[in-house]
Amino acid sequence: MQAELIAIDFAAVTDQKSADMKLYIMTDMEGCAGILNHDDWVLPTGRFYDTGRTILTEETNAAIEGFLASGATEILVNDAHGAGGIDPLRLHPAAQLLRGVPQPHWPWLLDKTFAGIAWIGQHAKAGTDFSHITHTGWFDMIDLSVNGLSIGEYGQLALCGMELGVPAIFAAGEQALCNEAAALTPGVVTVAVKRGLLKDGLDQLTEKEYRAAKLAAVHLSPTEARQRIRAGAQAAAEKLARTPAAFRYPNLSAPYVQRARRRNTAAEKVTEHPSSLIALFNQPVT
Repeated sequence: MQAELIAIDFAAVTDQKSADMKLYIMTDMEGCAGILNHDDWVLPTGRFYDTGRTILTEETNAAIEGFLASGATEILVNDAHGAGGIDPLRLHPAAQLLRGVPQPHWPWLLDKTFAGIAWIGQHAKAGTDFSHITHTGWFDMIDLSVNGLSIGEYGQLALCGMELGVPAIFAAGEQALCNEAAALTPGVVTVAVKRGLLKDGLDQLTEKEYRAAKLAAVHLSPTEARQRIRAGAQAAAEKLARTPAAFRYPNLSAPYVQRARRRNTAAEKVTEHPSSLIALFNQPVT
């Protein structure tokens, strides 16, 4: 389904925050350059888990440096990777770190005081062609949608931002994620650090089979990835300060209906809320 796009009046929101550019960074690991597969790199039992944490933390630091160069005054980093992905000892001293699941879960402490949202290490949603370590939440998800619009992990927080009036300004991760972000939230500045090589269309696979199916990709070197992320983050913050109305979101109207299709059941899980996307996401989908 192709959603209509609208320009939210972010200019008014940004004017009242202009003295303090407070930014929110959502992090994940699977979309980073150099994260070569799931089990070896992003799980505590993996051979290269500590190296994976270093890779994510350094990509995050590069974004922080770019934001600070463009006038950011406060930065909250959300380590939302399941097993943990940020090394607190390596995190840039200008940032604060959120780890653990707040209650309510969504929107992960995001609120109207933030001027913009950024993503680091993000991967594309389940079912995406030419994506790497592809999943939404976990590898059992076939598709997650709201009012017929298919979304992934990027889209869930982006839609929370839409409800709060906070624009999606920057996304770094695999090329397929950058394409997804640009389609869902036009105006977002993106930096691709790797590209998946395999098509999808794999709904018939089991969870275990799908987890092992999308592991071929071409990566930038982590050094080059960090350089591009720093430049992209700086450009995104400058764009936010200069033309906040350039950032757009899909035009979704209440009531909201979320549908989740999973590999381990033929039944589709449907949840609804009459007025709030955030409240919708806080309802269980399992």
